[in-house]
Amino acid sequence: MKFALVNRRRQEAQPALAGECQSCGHPMIAKCGNVKIWHWAHRGKRLCDPWCENETEWHRKWKAEFPDAWQEVVHRANDGTKHIADVKTDRGWVIEFQHSYLKSEERLSRQGFYPKLIWVVDGMRRKRDSAQLLRAWEEGLEVAQNFPLRRVLSPHGALLRDWAGGSTPVFFDFVEQPVLWWLFANSTDGPAYIAPYQRAAFIDCHRRKDTDRARQFDELVTNIPRLIGDYESHLRTQAPRPDPLQIMSRRGRKPRRF
Repeated sequence: MKFALVNRRRQEAQPALAGECQSCGHPMIAKCGNVKIWHWAHRGKRLCDPWCENETEWHRKWKAEFPDAWQEVVHRANDGTKHIADVKTDRGWVIEFQHSYLKSEERLSRQGFYPKLIWVVDGMRRKRDSAQLLRAWEEGLEVAQNFPLRRVLSPHGALLRDWAGGSTPVFFDFVEQPVLWWLFANSTDGPAYIAPYQRAAFIDCHRRKDTDRARQFDELVTNIPRLIGDYESHLRTQAPRPDPLQIMSRRGRKPRRF
């Protein structure tokens, strides 16, 4: 963790400091070595939040884009369950930065726990993911003229397959690219939709509450799934009707001659 309570105030890890966890209240030790980034760890290897993962420099850089008060916020559900959100904005969005592989069951659990959740996924964990996603984009079908959204006939590569399913916004970060890649895929066995979204615009729209860009983002979250639904309906109505003779032939039946 980046923060612990030292004399009841949130503070980053420093050598020789002792603190307590802001979620469970247990003692924390400042880990300030030369290999890993400085962080707080529970004494005795205790883990109060199973959703936490070991942080990388990638995590820290993303968190640093937002105010300290928004980072590592304890979110409490009505039943008393607590989890530590990577970032929680003043508009209620929880942004989770995910580097390691995540099982679909846990991803759906977090989606149910946080009312407004956004995933930002480290796309550099596997070397092939970036090229595979760009290939999917290049081969995709353009959906709208006023927004760069494309339909991927079948998800290319493990990254799209890993994160398909669910309605929570998912953004892939390839670090060296100026854009994040926004994924829309409600199921793992259907088509996926992807769109580029400027990294700077993503950060700006969440850092500032009352801006046109912030309102635009919320509108996109609502309107793009509707656009996709309309587009899929259009494709179904445009699909050619099957030839009954071909269907019977595939089933091993001889078509009757009239």
